[in-house]
Amino acid sequence: MADLARLRTVFMGTPLFAVPCLKKLHAVSDVAAVVTQPDRPRGRGQRMTPSPVKAYAIEQGLPVFQPVKVRETAFLETLRKIQPDLIVVVAFGQILPPAILALPKQGCINVHASLLPRYRGAAPMQRCLMAGEKTTGVTTMFMDAGLDTGDMLQKTEIPIGPDMTLAELHDALMVRGADLLGTTLEALMVGTLGRETQDDAMANYAPMITKETGRIDWTKSAVEIHNLVRALDSWPGAYTFLAGKSYKIWRTHLADGTAHTAPGAFEPFTGQGLFVGTGEGRLEIVEIQAPGKKRMKATDYLRGHVLSSGSCFQSELP
Repeated sequence: MADLARLRTVFMGTPLFAVPCLKKLHAVSDVAAVVTQPDRPRGRGQRMTPSPVKAYAIEQGLPVFQPVKVRETAFLETLRKIQPDLIVVVAFGQILPPAILALPKQGCINVHASLLPRYRGAAPMQRCLMAGEKTTGVTTMFMDAGLDTGDMLQKTEIPIGPDMTLAELHDALMVRGADLLGTTLEALMVGTLGRETQDDAMANYAPMITKETGRIDWTKSAVEIHNLVRALDSWPGAYTFLAGKSYKIWRTHLADGTAHTAPGAFEPFTGQGLFVGTGEGRLEIVEIQAPGKKRMKATDYLRGHVLSSGSCFQSELP
């Protein structure tokens, strides 16, 4: 790799997805600062917890900054004093103002978990799975004032299997993203890094995921529901209602044949699994989580609970 050791960099990122990119940047450049979101309350005890990026930075002895808003005057002055040659941004969680974008001599490079210009926005991996895409990947780009609209630099692609979950896709793209950042930095330093303007006509938007996103509409097809479940298997999880209570559906399987029950209704139990009708096709519920319980295989749940044949999952509370 080209001599990057004298490249003075600032890294901005927050979740686990960003950590391998920070590791890569730390290995090949002089990381002068790590910027991440403020600590958040997490878990049952709501204890203040640092982001995965902060935890790694502290472990490595890197300076950490946690501005509530990066456009704050005090933080802008801090960045100006650091005088970075390059800023690298990976799933940071805040939009950078023009004053920051214009600061580093080499610009601001973003590592985005989609094949731009497709799936710009906050939730590219989830929305890609929900749409049933067969391929996705990672793109590096120079940042501009728009939302993931800057010139593209390099890309790497991976196939998406029909049962691939968000957790599996996340882990695959997390590794690919760090590798791609490495090759992008190499090309930048040797002067071979090309750039390509995004075609806005090919773009779509991947809005943020909320808890409401996970509500299952059983009138949709089995394929659409299956894609929703696997896209939200980490958070918040797809959910439905039964007898006035909320159940999480963590894993499903597309079943053969035509549905013989109404959308959401259980097929007669045969000991082979829990099968449900949809607006189009049959769906097997593989993992389920009852209220106040842990997630478990649906077959195990059926051994300890009586669900009458003909009962029906509901999309809304009655």
